[in-house]
Amino acid sequence: MVAAERKEQPEQNEERIDPGARFAQMEGALSEKLYAQMRLIRRFEEQLLERFDRGLLVGTTHAYIGQEADAVGVINHLRAGDVVFSNHRCHGHYLVWGDKPEALAAELMGRSGGLVGGRGGSQHICDGGFYTNGIQGGIVPGALGLSLAKKVRGEDAVAVVFIGDGTLGQGVLYECLNMASLWGAPLLIVLEDNAWAQSTPSYREVAGSMLERARAFGLEAGEIESTDAEDIYDHFGGIIEDVRQSVRPRLEVIHTYRLCHHSRSDDQRPAEEVEARRADDPLPKQRQRVSGQRARAIEEAVEARLLKAFEAAEAQAQPSIEQLDDPLLRGMPGPHT
Repeated sequence: MVAAERKEQPEQNEERIDPGARFAQMEGALSEKLYAQMRLIRRFEEQLLERFDRGLLVGTTHAYIGQEADAVGVINHLRAGDVVFSNHRCHGHYLVWGDKPEALAAELMGRSGGLVGGRGGSQHICDGGFYTNGIQGGIVPGALGLSLAKKVRGEDAVAVVFIGDGTLGQGVLYECLNMASLWGAPLLIVLEDNAWAQSTPSYREVAGSMLERARAFGLEAGEIESTDAEDIYDHFGGIIEDVRQSVRPRLEVIHTYRLCHHSRSDDQRPAEEVEARRADDPLPKQRQRVSGQRARAIEEAVEARLLKAFEAAEAQAQPSIEQLDDPLLRGMPGPHT
């Protein structure tokens, strides 16, 4: 099916707001918009980790600190009808896509007003075309399937799935690359290569070329090594449009680095390595492009918003038994069935 035959209108339940809507006064000022979004991600996660230490979160958490430029550089090019599949390190992706820190905070704290009623945490989000799962590689078949479904229905849409370098060890990824190429899926696989898969350096677990793995299945593949938000934004603009118009899959590698631990208590990286990489922190780079007055205004707005978001989340009740007893879950076998 050629691009001209595809429909323009997405389903209503997949509609999304402009990620920069809360900074509408910045229209045309890309530098300010990107800094506002990145600042929101950074401060959300810093406050999230502080609440984790106080025992206010349900389950563990995986922060995106240091990789904010990836999320804003990719997701800002998406539009209504497109979908995103993310992983355990999803907060940055979601905050750009959904711009709802209030509901995300409530979900991570297991509160009834969370994105899925406080039942799933960050690894089980389902919200208006945005999906997460913590199973490495397991999100790729879902993204592939939905991209093909949208193609069959004639929708002018793409699916983006975010994976890490550790996912290259999962066989299901290569099955999906093969099928995506054979069937012509409008799928963009964004591989965030942060040099470490949990506590294993990538040079010890990835043989050969990341790009050639995708090219072996007939996919276009490219890469960018940068923590500069505007560089990444410029890089992905044409790529996403090409996937949309060609209705062909593509893999794109972002060589990046997380400045935080894998999870709250798991970091085997040499301290000197992490400290050296702080020179590439994307936030200071982007702040330099914004005037001091505007940067301070953005930072104050973000702090005020997050204060309200976390206060509202902490004031909510935990889900009731009735809420947890979702009809969709009835009949599923329990641990002793």
